[in-house]
Amino acid sequence: MEQKPSIVEKWKPFLLGFLLGFLVFVFYLDKVHQDINFLAAKKAMVDLVPFQLLNNPSTSVIIKPLKPSTSIVNPSTNVTIKPLKASTSIADNIEKSTKKERRKCNMFEGKWVYKAEEGPRYDSFKCPFINEKFSCQANGRLDSKYEKWRWEARDCDIPVFNGTKMLERLRNKRMILVGDSLNRNMWESLACLLFTSDPSYIAKADEHRRYTNTWKAKEYNFTLEFYWSAFLVDINKNHESGKKVLILDKLSENFERCKGADIMVFNSGHWWEPKGKSRAWEVFEYKGKLKKKMPIELAYERGLKTWATWIKKNVDPNKTTVFFNGYSPVHRLRKHDQWCFNKTQPIRDDSFVSGFPKSMVDAVEGVIKGMSKPQVKYLNTTKLSEHRIDAHPSLYITKDEKNSNSYADCSHWCLPGVPDTWNRLLYASLLFDILEKSPSN
Repeated sequence: MEQKPSIVEKWKPFLLGFLLGFLVFVFYLDKVHQDINFLAAKKAMVDLVPFQLLNNPSTSVIIKPLKPSTSIVNPSTNVTIKPLKASTSIADNIEKSTKKERRKCNMFEGKWVYKAEEGPRYDSFKCPFINEKFSCQANGRLDSKYEKWRWEARDCDIPVFNGTKMLERLRNKRMILVGDSLNRNMWESLACLLFTSDPSYIAKADEHRRYTNTWKAKEYNFTLEFYWSAFLVDINKNHESGKKVLILDKLSENFERCKGADIMVFNSGHWWEPKGKSRAWEVFEYKGKLKKKMPIELAYERGLKTWATWIKKNVDPNKTTVFFNGYSPVHRLRKHDQWCFNKTQPIRDDSFVSGFPKSMVDAVEGVIKGMSKPQVKYLNTTKLSEHRIDAHPSLYITKDEKNSNSYADCSHWCLPGVPDTWNRLLYASLLFDILEKSPSN
C-alpha cells in the first residue's frame, strides 16, 4: 500500500528555498551596511575633523586622523563609526577638504609658541637683502630668543614655509609689494626666505634701496619687487599753494608700475599717524579743495577708497591675487609698559592696552569688506604682531640712528623675525587660493 508523504517532506523544498533566499538577503544587507558605514564615516570626518595643510603640492590638504580611542555617531544616520587603524591615513579616503571646511581655519587666531630647538630660516649676516637697521644681531643684540617663537593657529596647522615650493608655484610670475617701510621689512624677509632656498641665484637689489627693490630668480623667471608709497595716494610737496599737500583722491605715481603683476601686496598706515611738525603733509586735498583739518581716520579711509577704486578698475581677479597686509602695531607707549626698550619676551596677556589705533584698523577692514567683489585678501597680522613687543630693533639699530631722537625703533621688526611669519601666512593664503580655484572642489 502506497504511503502518503509526511507534512515535513511536503514542506522540505519550500524550507530549503526559504533558507537560501534568507542567506542571499543577509549577504545583501551586509554589503549595503558597509557602504552606509563608509559614506557616513566619510561625511562625518569632513564635518567634524579639522584639516591640516602639508607642503606636498599633490596633497596640499589632508584631514588629521582621529585618535585611536575615538568613535563617532553620525546623528543623521545614527550609525556608529569605528576609528581607523593607526596605520591608516584619512588622506587615503579624502584627498581634499571642501571649501566650507577650509573656511573654518582662521590662521590669524592663535598663539605664539617658543621652539627652543628651532632656529631662524636664514642667516641675517648672509642674506644680502636686509637693510642694516633691521639686522639686530649685526647691530649688537645679544639675545636671540625672539627668533625662535612660532605662530600656531587655534583650529588648524599652518604649513611650514617652503621656499623652493613657493618659487615653483610662482614660476613665470611677477610679485610686487607696495607701501611703506613695513612692507619693505616684509619684502626683505621674503627675499631672504626665497634666496636661502637656493642661494645660487645672483643677489642684486636696486641701489635706491628705500624706494624700490627688485630681485629675480632667473631659473623660475620670477620677479619680486618693492615700490615705496607710504600713503598709497599722492603727496605733492611742490604744490602751487606753497604747502605740502596730501591728495586723497589721487594715487601715487608708482601705481603705474603695478599693472600686470600676478600677485600684489599693499600696506599703509604708519605715515598717517604723526602729528604737528612731524607730519609729512600740511594740508589735504579732496575733490579739488584744500582742507587744513580733517579727522585722520576719515582722511585715511578716503585714501584707501581711492586705492580700492583703482583695484576694481585695473585688476582682473582671475589673473591677479591682491593682498592687504594689516596695520603693524607700534610699541612705543611708556604707559602700561608698552615700550619695546629692552624687552626680550612677547606679551602673553590679552588684556593689555593696544599698541595700535583701532580706528585706523577699522578703516582698513571697512574698506576691504565694502568692496563689491572679494578682490582683496586681508592678511590680518595686526593682533598676532601686537604680542611681539620683544621683536623690534629697539636700540639695536644703525650707529647714525642711535644719536637721533628715534634711537629706540619700536616700529620696524628685526630680521629674522615677525615679518617671516607674515610671509608664512602669505604662503599659506596662496595655497588656499589655489585650492579654492581647484575644479575638484
